[in-house]
Amino acid sequence: MTTMRTIIWFLYFWLYLIFVLPEYWRVKRLEKSGDTLKYDEAVRRDVHKWASHLLKLAGAKIHTEGKENIPNGPVVFVANHQGDFVITLMRTQMDKPNPLIAKKEIQKIPMIRSWMTRLRCIFMDRENARQSMDSLKQAQELLKQGYSVVVFPEGTRNNGGELGEFKAGAIRIATRTGVPIVPVCIEGSHRLMGKGSLWIHPAQVSIKILPPVQTEELSKEQIRALPEQLRQMVTEELEQLKA
Repeated sequence: MTTMRTIIWFLYFWLYLIFVLPEYWRVKRLEKSGDTLKYDEAVRRDVHKWASHLLKLAGAKIHTEGKENIPNGPVVFVANHQGDFVITLMRTQMDKPNPLIAKKEIQKIPMIRSWMTRLRCIFMDRENARQSMDSLKQAQELLKQGYSVVVFPEGTRNNGGELGEFKAGAIRIATRTGVPIVPVCIEGSHRLMGKGSLWIHPAQVSIKILPPVQTEELSKEQIRALPEQLRQMVTEELEQLKA
């Protein structure tokens, strides 16, 4: 069953992207026309449909709570990084325009790179300090334009283990623009496809959206303490979800 599910999942993964190539070119024409509203709506609709089907084919049973904690206006979603499925989960469960800050390696994947670019996602090279700073500035500009941004401040998958350090740079985009930070706790996504594995397994996934953390008028000390504060918030909620 696992083998068949995995084969079907990967077939759909790539065949859908080929099938919607005409839609992709239509979206590009919308972008050139300057109709931002229709462009963003079309991209979100197409990617949401694809991501939702991928989760269904994987056998993900998703329970999300706390959407009432998402304030109006742009926010920075800060989520733990349990595995590769966190991207599709954040795309389908947050109900907001939410470009991602993603690792540069994703740029090597054809078609995925193209659609993520259309979603205004930002590719970051964590080994290149100057490029990382440019990526964070791009994220700040998106927030100023009214988009929300998703960051995974651990920087790498933890595969369901202890959370890694929350990098300050990823969180600084919120403090520099004064937008709220919305912590998101994800439990169970690593069971869908473990780190270093390509096998797909059904799994129960729990998502808890925590109350926003305001970033306006914070002192320097409060800003320095913010990454660990957020890490502790997500860790505590993660322990409750696991229990």
